[in-house]
Amino acid sequence: MAVAPQPEPLTVHVVPMRRRHVRSVLRIEEEVYPRPWSASLFLSELTLRASRAYFVARVGRDLVGYGGFMLAAEDAHITTIAVTERWQRNQIGTRLLLALAREAIVRDSQSLTLEVRLGNQGAQHLYRRFGFGPVGVRKRYYEATGEDALVMWAHEIDRPAYAELLDRIEDGIGGETVVEVPRRW
Repeated sequence: MAVAPQPEPLTVHVVPMRRRHVRSVLRIEEEVYPRPWSASLFLSELTLRASRAYFVARVGRDLVGYGGFMLAAEDAHITTIAVTERWQRNQIGTRLLLALAREAIVRDSQSLTLEVRLGNQGAQHLYRRFGFGPVGVRKRYYEATGEDALVMWAHEIDRPAYAELLDRIEDGIGGETVVEVPRRW
């Protein structure tokens, strides 16, 4: 019986989002969201470096995902995270969320929060791995579809136990992740 060849280990570069990435980000945004953000919204977010952090994921020359957060007091609110359908199930979202969580910690956040579509079980599973727990539902939160949002929080991300959780998650990823740290504001 012949053994199927194993794919090459994946190398993913996670780098701070820059203006030049916005066109590719918009293609993914339009692919995965019924009401995509505009170029001007992304460009506006990128100017707020002291209170925002956005990353993109690249495989080779292809931009395959992105994510970002905004700071609000001691909390980092994940504003967006998406992976192009072709690259989903390759731990791209996991790599992006690791970069976001670590950047939030560097910026002295104590908690992470986000909203996720109530029906998006795959994303909820990912967030639970990162210590997020459900705290409530926002009815008809997603205007374009009328879907409810599940509100999730991860607390005490500034503690050693959370750093250990992130290390365990990272250790479980195959291939290599190369993360470029953003320039400090």
